Amino acid sequence: MVRVNVGILYSRIRKDEKLLLNELRERDHEIEKIDVRKQTFDISEAPEAFADLDIVVDRCLATSRSLYATQFFEAYGIPVVNSHETADICADKVKNSLALEKAGVPTPATKVAFTKETAMEAIEEFGYPCVLKPVVGSWGRLMAKIDSPDAAEAILEHKATLGHYEHKVFYVQEFVEKPGRDIRVLATDGEPIAGMVRSSDHWITNAAKGAETDVFEPDEEAIELVEQASDAVGGGLLGIDLMETEDGYTVHEVNHTVEFKALDGAVDTDIAGTVVDWLEEKAADAADSELEVSA
Repeated sequence: MVRVNVGILYSRIRKDEKLLLNELRERDHEIEKIDVRKQTFDISEAPEAFADLDIVVDRCLATSRSLYATQFFEAYGIPVVNSHETADICADKVKNSLALEKAGVPTPATKVAFTKETAMEAIEEFGYPCVLKPVVGSWGRLMAKIDSPDAAEAILEHKATLGHYEHKVFYVQEFVEKPGRDIRVLATDGEPIAGMVRSSDHWITNAAKGAETDVFEPDEEAIELVEQASDAVGGGLLGIDLMETEDGYTVHEVNHTVEFKALDGAVDTDIAGTVVDWLEEKAADAADSELEVSA
């Protein structure tokens, strides 16, 4: 096994990062922990600490830091997972939905508006209930199930008064009737590692919201959709979220700095070991490409 120098870009070391770090140490890989809160990035040259890195894993909590940092690493010629392109698409629900739709991946019907008035029109077209989501966000935060015109007007008014421009992008989606659960599949470049179902009495079935988890064995349809969804956003280490409908699965989101501690606790698969296997392959491929260029 070739020793790899892996950079872990982070803002907080959570259980997910600890799983990766432990696996990397067990294999005697070199590790450079990069706290994005303490790091500066020069537009002309890479910091000296990055000189010997073979690959960087982006584990930033903040979307803005993730997007800028991945762009810097690519400018320095250092392989980073996930790529800036993938991060940029996955971090924004509008770009995410557009990419899935363009690739022909089944995804919930969605409309985007930029004023309260046109957002209300979109809501009325969907009918009640429908869902209003922030364009940037995770863990099921700030999502609203809209059950009536009065609720719609109140929520839209609230969002319109919030300061950040993102709150003035109204992302309206059909409400998908699902069987009290959704599905998360962790994949590397479209190849499933493991999957879990997340079940809850609440309409938001998210592990961060307390949903119960259990193992999910992807069938042929799910495996195909995971690959298609991964390709649609540029590939990488991704969490693909699916819902079951009468017509089959629908992919409602692809996540780029995906958490997997809940999945690790739900399945027998060695999640960290499989991810590190993939990182070793990515680093080797990058090294081979660099040799070909220099030859």
